[in-house]
Amino acid sequence: MRPPAVYNVVAALTWPILHGIYRLRATGVENLPREGGYVLACNHVSNFDPWPLGMPLWPKRWLRFMAKSELYWWPVTLVLNGAGAFPVRRGQADAEAIETAERLAREGNVVAMFPEGTRRAKGLVKKHEARPRSGAARIAIEAGVPLVPAAVKGTERLAFLRQLRVAYGAPVDIDDLRDQEDIREASAEATDRLMARIHELEASL
Repeated sequence: MRPPAVYNVVAALTWPILHGIYRLRATGVENLPREGGYVLACNHVSNFDPWPLGMPLWPKRWLRFMAKSELYWWPVTLVLNGAGAFPVRRGQADAEAIETAERLAREGNVVAMFPEGTRRAKGLVKKHEARPRSGAARIAIEAGVPLVPAAVKGTERLAFLRQLRVAYGAPVDIDDLRDQEDIREASAEATDRLMARIHELEASL
């Protein structure tokens, strides 16, 4: 699946900035599935996290982001839709967003999510607390696709021009959880395994 025009334009324009000014270093790219869809779950320290998370995959693969509904205001909506993102209502059981993510993953897309739900560092407006949520794990289980951990570092200090780093891990082993009757318990256990791997990757950066 080829990236849409908006995604390609943004990626092409910012590639020199990311690799030049911010000296992006990516490790573990070989751990990413080369074919088929999967859920890519990452830590969340800044609103800029999607930038270094997705660029090492481009142009062969592109990320379908579950973006918070608060971001959908004109003209940002045009950019988000054009880049292939889709909205989710935070703090609610957004069944439509979950179903969309599962469908996209089954269709072979890379669905990028931040299990903590919101960035850790407080900005000007901070209504939600960063804590692990089971949505990413549940989507991977229900869609029958790999759950891949990742971690980024440096996006919270862009003004200081510090190096951006991203690490991708091997898919989390959740095969034993796919046949459990209680999806909530299975998702909770998968989330615990996922967050442990994300923390390991973050510590390695």
